[in-house]
Amino acid sequence: MNTKNNSSFFDTLKPAFTGDIDYTDETRTTYSEDASLFSIRPQVIVFPKNTQDVQTTVRWVNEFNTRNTNNGTDSKSHLSITPRSAGTDMSGGAIGASIIMDFTRYMNAVKEVTSEYAVVEPGCYFRDFDKATQKINRYMPAFTASREINAMGGMVGNNSGGEKAIKYGKTENYIQELKMVLNDGNVYTFKPLTSEELQTLVQQKLIETAGAVNLQTEVYKKIYELILENYDAVMSAKPDVSKNSAGYYLWNVFDKKTGMFDICRLIVGSQGTLGIVTEITFSLVPVKKYSNLLVVFLPSLEHVSQLVAEIVPFKPDSLETFDDKSMILAIIFFFDFFKQMGFWGAIRLGLSFMPEALMTATGGVPKLILMIEFDGETEEEVKAKLEEVYQHITQFGYTMHIAKDSIEAEKYWRIRHESFNLLRKHTKGKRTAPFIDDVIVKPEYLAEFIPKLKKLIDEYKLDYTIQGHLGNGNFHIIPLMDLTSPLSADVILELSHKVYDLVVEYHGSITAEHNDGIIRTPFLVEQFGQKIVDLFAQVKHIFDPDNIFNPGKKVGGTFEDIRTALKKK
Repeated sequence: MNTKNNSSFFDTLKPAFTGDIDYTDETRTTYSEDASLFSIRPQVIVFPKNTQDVQTTVRWVNEFNTRNTNNGTDSKSHLSITPRSAGTDMSGGAIGASIIMDFTRYMNAVKEVTSEYAVVEPGCYFRDFDKATQKINRYMPAFTASREINAMGGMVGNNSGGEKAIKYGKTENYIQELKMVLNDGNVYTFKPLTSEELQTLVQQKLIETAGAVNLQTEVYKKIYELILENYDAVMSAKPDVSKNSAGYYLWNVFDKKTGMFDICRLIVGSQGTLGIVTEITFSLVPVKKYSNLLVVFLPSLEHVSQLVAEIVPFKPDSLETFDDKSMILAIIFFFDFFKQMGFWGAIRLGLSFMPEALMTATGGVPKLILMIEFDGETEEEVKAKLEEVYQHITQFGYTMHIAKDSIEAEKYWRIRHESFNLLRKHTKGKRTAPFIDDVIVKPEYLAEFIPKLKKLIDEYKLDYTIQGHLGNGNFHIIPLMDLTSPLSADVILELSHKVYDLVVEYHGSITAEHNDGIIRTPFLVEQFGQKIVDLFAQVKHIFDPDNIFNPGKKVGGTFEDIRTALKKK
């Protein structure tokens, strides 16, 4: 489509659309990026006020595409919709070349909160959702490190996880119900079906209403048939790890033993490629009043797998880690924290850094720092759990201690959360390049896997830090790169292939939390093989035969897409 005519063309949507439509150059530039290393300029950004606006847009897109097809118009004029909330996606999942649909301006309400569940719109920021649920001492524990800036729709789209995942799992575990607009422009409610409900549904005939079949029923029937026909292959394809955001999760939908069929577990993590979620019902869990950390300093990676194996049975709430580079950055650039904490808070934090500063000065910086967190109803309960683990792992001979108070505990969380921002801030001429940022293998392989991983990255002489969820074997590695270099795309693709080959060798996943987007979709064949990727394409076609929802993610993305979309500044 000729974007010079955006004004007159997209104005044809306005009569039936109550929200905002923005095709100004400034807004299109803003929405050309998310938190990934890509830039794609959209044609227009729409801000729906309600579900009816979403339906109106889908129907309008379908009418335009059908008219163009009938007229034999160039396929480049094909319109599509990329749903977007906070735009914190690191894979390129929240950008596209056609219509961006932003939910944060209007569809951002917490609609209902009870002790068991909360109903929310996709544009609601997690921080606002959390405030609403914390009022009744409940929360949704699958939050991310970026919880102050991300939104609920993105958490569903990416199947997010975070520091509590070792105990509570990911977003997929907390979806009770989803309302979603499908390809036909109608809104449907998806929730788990019992064996009886499923059999009733699959045995009924597809009833036509106003000349069209009920698309939801058709989706249920076809996905069920697809899974049954390929059951062994589907179940064998599931990565052998505790967290995964790669591909469509066909293996999570149907439980043969119980007969339960939960298509929400296919929609979650689908990055808006199957339809547009307009309302989410989350399960909630009680908030524990107290928490504290046991910090362990590992001088080498030799016994890391055994150490994790000894800790996990105690069921910690978090089992996090950061590397020696992160520690050094936190000490060297400590005064950056002053801006965030205020004078006296920073002074107290600075005094608590003295042991680590001394460790650094004497050349004793550990290779990994492990943070073991427990929550509880009383301080005594938390302390008893930490003491129990402390005594149990003294056999390893590592330096370790229990944080004295919340200030000291916060010190380690700040290093964990802020060290990469420090690296980015103090490295000139380079920018963040998240492309191998979310690998995962079983913890039992870590002692072998981590040194091999670091060796691969070090061959390219990249600046980077390693942080992660050690209890799950999930690591976040985001190098800094000069993307203006003509060699940057080659390095990204070459290193990705090598790292993902290593991950597959250890039966892991190329993404545990951050999803596929533009950056990993072409690598799904490497992860799953062509047969399973072909099944993913069938899933996409069942839900979205006209490819109007976030094309190029999960299905259809290419290595050339990565090269073309890379930011050049």
